[in-house]
Amino acid sequence: MSDILTYDAHDLLAAYRNRSLSPREVAQAGLDAIARFEPALNAFIGSEAEGALAAAGESEKRWVRGEPLGLLDGLPMTIKDNIAWAGRTMRRGSLTSPDTPMSETSPVVERMIGQGAVPLARTTMPEFGWKGLGDSPLHGITRNPWDTRMTTGGSSAGAGAAAALNLGVLHIGTDGAGSVRIPSGFCGIYGLKPSYGRIPAHPPSPFSIVSHIGPMTRSVRDAALMMTATSGPDPRDITAIHAPSPDFRIGLEDGVRGLRIAWSPRLGYVRNLHPEVEALCAKAARVFEELGAHVEEVDPGFPEPLAVLETLWQTGAWSVIRQIPESRWGEVDPGLLAAALKGRDYSGSDFVAAAGARNALFATMTRFHERYDLLLTPTLATPAFEGGNDTPPDGSFGTDWLAWAPYSYPFNLTLQPAATVPCGLTDAGLPVGLQIVGPMLADARVLAASRAFESARPWPKLSEPNIRH
Repeated sequence: MSDILTYDAHDLLAAYRNRSLSPREVAQAGLDAIARFEPALNAFIGSEAEGALAAAGESEKRWVRGEPLGLLDGLPMTIKDNIAWAGRTMRRGSLTSPDTPMSETSPVVERMIGQGAVPLARTTMPEFGWKGLGDSPLHGITRNPWDTRMTTGGSSAGAGAAAALNLGVLHIGTDGAGSVRIPSGFCGIYGLKPSYGRIPAHPPSPFSIVSHIGPMTRSVRDAALMMTATSGPDPRDITAIHAPSPDFRIGLEDGVRGLRIAWSPRLGYVRNLHPEVEALCAKAARVFEELGAHVEEVDPGFPEPLAVLETLWQTGAWSVIRQIPESRWGEVDPGLLAAALKGRDYSGSDFVAAAGARNALFATMTRFHERYDLLLTPTLATPAFEGGNDTPPDGSFGTDWLAWAPYSYPFNLTLQPAATVPCGLTDAGLPVGLQIVGPMLADARVLAASRAFESARPWPKLSEPNIRH
């Protein structure tokens, strides 16, 4: 089992071709590992063992015939609890959500299963994805495999923990203010928030004006594979990019030689940055010089856009809570309820003004990328901290979770692709991530830069969780 759990998607596909492994063996190994590790992680929802083994068995027959169904045939995957999958519930981490099975399947799941991927489990998230942490009233606290006392971050919390231990090689995350990049950064994996609309969404998120769907994996090439399999328009999503998507595997090894790269450790406004995070990210930025890029420390030139994000985010939260009977508000995460009640007080013109304010941010970044091909920043301002807290319990970041995640949400507002790559461990052994931001639609460039860094500085990988009490 341990050997199988070291393989990425490309290793597995090669093993299926040469018959050294079968999809059923791989699915069984993943399910066994989930059963073994789940008590320490709390990352999964229920079990899909019977369906997974049946799907893996069908995949095995196709590989024996030499007729794989698609790019992902036999690859184990997980599905976040806010992504629709017909016949399964979609509770979104809330006690108030109905436990009736969904009647439809989202495009991303439809495409992955349609190309032979094998779902092992659904993964946990905070209630309705409202925050960048990994706890919910429905499922409790999801634990970080690097130190189970710590948070995974969120909202793609269970996906982050699953990917860190390779419990499935392809993991679906969503990102409205950092929810792919935050758990990827805290859990030491690769995460990509693609250009807005690159991977279509349906049903739409309550935060759909800033929400993206993206891959979470242990290797960049697996993310490129998943992007290739899932990108492209869908008639159910009016916001999807209505143009054919490229094969993101092409050009993945092109590197960064000759690129103009900006390094901005504080974006011009971040005041509180953990010193180990700053040092590790600065060291990582210098790696791009070694790889032949021209790196310059420079800020992109926009003011802190927190108020814009809060207006959009809190209004989205109220759109959720208003549908829940007030008699049940006591079952809701208190932080979500507080955010929603703030959102209730915004007017329609407030929302329109905030949505329009993104234009200035977008224009600023468009001009910035005329001079710089990529932007590097820390992914987060702190390493992971104790689970069950919205902010580090030492009070260093106050009480608002966005205070320690100032690097992610600006690029939801501007719709740009942004990835996080692991770039080192703190003295306490916790992962730190470097964010790589590209111009709108330059997903392939972000992937190639990520792959170049991965090749130059391979990151450590876990084989089992560090269980600490």
